[in-house]
Amino acid sequence: MGSYTLKSIGKASDYMTILRDTEDGFVVRIVRDKDGYDEITTDFISKALFDSCIRTGYLTKIADSEQKLAVNA
Repeated sequence: MGSYTLKSIGKASDYMTILRDTEDGFVVRIVRDKDGYDEITTDFISKALFDSCIRTGYLTKIADSEQKLAVNA
């Protein structure tokens, strides 16, 4: 499926992982670093919004080797 870093302010290492592909979009898990602890949410993102986020640079694909480190962190 894939993992993506989220563009954020400062040194935050927020990322999003696609859990499931649906007809209208994706079910995703978003992990945000909140002052030393992870805030984890599961949400839905439409394909149109996802494509827009990729085009604008808000989401950047994580390479497979980096993805393993992010998931295990």
